[in-house]
Amino acid sequence: MASASSSDGIAGRIRNASLALVSDNSSMLGDIRKAVTMMKNIAVQLEKDNQTDKVKDLENSVAELLGLYGDCNHRSSAIQSVANGYQPREQLTDFQKLLDDEFKKLKATTSSVPQNDHLMRQFREAVWNVHHAGEPMPGDDEEDIVMTSTQCPLLNMTCPLSGKPVTELADPVRSMDCRHVYEKAVILHYIVNNPNAKCPVAGCRGILQNNKVICDPMLKFEIEEMRSLNKQNNRTEVIEDFTDLVDED
Repeated sequence: MASASSSDGIAGRIRNASLALVSDNSSMLGDIRKAVTMMKNIAVQLEKDNQTDKVKDLENSVAELLGLYGDCNHRSSAIQSVANGYQPREQLTDFQKLLDDEFKKLKATTSSVPQNDHLMRQFREAVWNVHHAGEPMPGDDEEDIVMTSTQCPLLNMTCPLSGKPVTELADPVRSMDCRHVYEKAVILHYIVNNPNAKCPVAGCRGILQNNKVICDPMLKFEIEEMRSLNKQNNRTEVIEDFTDLVDED
């Protein structure tokens, strides 16, 4: 039977290996996002040339890519979940089965990945705006109009425990179940001191577990996107303030 120190060493190596695998997946996710952006730009040009059939073919290809994008994210989350919850045992561990089971569970509970919906909407809006700028897309309701392509699909903008904006968190993590975002050290301390800890976001019924609170690859992209959006909004506000001053003169 392995000693406590050797068990800790094995668990540590498993976690380090998981970080390397997740890093590889993150690179793939970045490449997929770049490909989707490139395809969106091509679709816009095709729409300007009124080549509607080719635009539709591109949209179908983007949908396939985003399916792969979601699977890569679920794989990364499964790897982190299994690694964080791993405890050495006397019997050999079937890691493939653990990973496959966790992947299937995640995919079943998160059938629609918010970031995928967000990226597809960006694609469709870019094409729509070629000939219909300023008009709502067909089928949009009020909620769809509020959630425009300039918004980011983060569920909460501040950590419910530290009060810090998500864009300023030193080590952001997200619940794999309810999808809310927190500062890692603060939320793990909260979980340790609160058995059956509920998500601290008001109205959320999610139950938190150490190995289910992770920094999934999409989270980094979403936070960076929010930072860019905040910078754009700040620049717009400065321009508007300057315009007001000119009007007053």
